[in-house]
Amino acid sequence: MKRDRNRFEKARAVFLKHGGVLRTGEAISAGIHPQTLYEMRDSGIIERLSRGVYRLANLEPLGNPDLVSVAKRVPDGVICLISALAFHDLTTQIPHEVYLAVRRESRPPHMDYPPVRVFRYSNAIFSAGVDRHLLDGVSVSIYGPEKTVADCFRYRNKIGIDVAIEALRFYRTRSRMDLEALTGFARLCRIDAVMRPYLEALL
Repeated sequence: MKRDRNRFEKARAVFLKHGGVLRTGEAISAGIHPQTLYEMRDSGIIERLSRGVYRLANLEPLGNPDLVSVAKRVPDGVICLISALAFHDLTTQIPHEVYLAVRRESRPPHMDYPPVRVFRYSNAIFSAGVDRHLLDGVSVSIYGPEKTVADCFRYRNKIGIDVAIEALRFYRTRSRMDLEALTGFARLCRIDAVMRPYLEALL
């Protein structure tokens, strides 16, 4: 019994070192034996967030469980479009799936939960405008407000032009507006001619 406690305490320390959340592969690479991991799960010391992602059960509830789960399962992905709008308070939409950008040539992620909607970006557009946020101890890549608004106009046929216009309107009311960055991302996404009339109407 004491030996089990020692094993679990060492494993807990590894989890805490990584913000309390680990993928199975990360846990094993950090020295946690698979049997220890599953015993911790079965005894309620850790909880399953999604397939292959575990978190210490006695921590404060996650503020962004879906974004954290996706970031751990798809570390090379970037939260985009409506999920990014919601994060930046630029929409009245409630995302019922996580909108995720991946590189065009990457493998599609397989997740049972949360539901994920994947968008494939070219390398130049994928790499631009990425911010990193520490959410619940986990580093999550999310496009910044300006890149997100530009992306919404780029994908207006998939998410709706009304969503893009609303995002631009909300962005316009911000005190920390960066029109130069916004128009720069619009040019990169090749939608500056599409967005310009809506932007001029709001200025």
